[in-house]
Order: sequence, then C-alpha cells, then structure tokens
Amino acid sequence: MTVSRPCVFSSLPPSSFLSTSFFSHLHHPPLPSGRMVMTDLLKAEEIKKALDAFAAETFNPKKFFEMIGMRAMTAENVKKVFQVLDVDGSGFIEEEELKFVLKGFSKDGRDLTDAETKAFLQAADKDGDGKIGIDEFEALVHE
Repeated sequence: MTVSRPCVFSSLPPSSFLSTSFFSHLHHPPLPSGRMVMTDLLKAEEIKKALDAFAAETFNPKKFFEMIGMRAMTAENVKKVFQVLDVDGSGFIEEEELKFVLKGFSKDGRDLTDAETKAFLQAADKDGDGKIGIDEFEALVHE
C-alpha cells in the first residue's frame, strides 16, 4: 500500500519558486536566538579591516586570522569561532560551508572563489577527509 504525502511546495505561492529569498536559507540559515555571533568574540572594526584587505582571489586564511586577532585567542575561544562557522552543527566545516566562511565573520563578507575555497581546505584539512575539524581549524589559526 502506497501512502500519498502532500508536496512540500504545494503550499507555496508560485512566485516563491524563483525567489532568491526562498533559497537564501539553504546557504545562510538564520542564527538561532541565543547563538553566539562573531562580534561576541572579535572586534567588528578588525573584521571589517581584514575583509577589506582581501579582494577576490587574494584570500589567505592564516593572514586573515592574524589580522582579526585570532592567533592570540585561547583554544576555547577558537572553538567558539569554529562553532559559529560550522553552520550545520556537524562538528566540521565542509567545503560548502567554507565557501561562505567570510559571511560568518560579517554579513558584508564576500563568498570565497572556488580556488580560494579549495586552497583553504587544502591548508587546513590535514587528515584528507575533505572537511575541517576543530583540531585542524585550531592548528591553522595558531600556525
């Protein structure tokens, strides 16, 4: 016996299907209330200055982390930054999340290019599993 399930999209107005706002939560879900944001850990002015310093194809995670003061952070605070960047809460920053990592620091941050994303992943992913764990992230920050 087959059970018929209602279509998830049937309750949406037709204009929703092409709307960018309809899809925006797929890459940038809203932060749950009470969840830490980057400015709880870092100075907004330093974040802005660092974001402005890296135009497309020039992003260097080690230099970025140094510019915003992360190299001087305790392991505990680096873990808190990691948790903000781990949007899906999986315990890893996957390649798809990594592309949007600068938006984790500021809503004005740009998307990383594919080349920058792959270079970032290669620099941090020491075990070669295709994602960045907390220990790998901390090691990259403190290199």
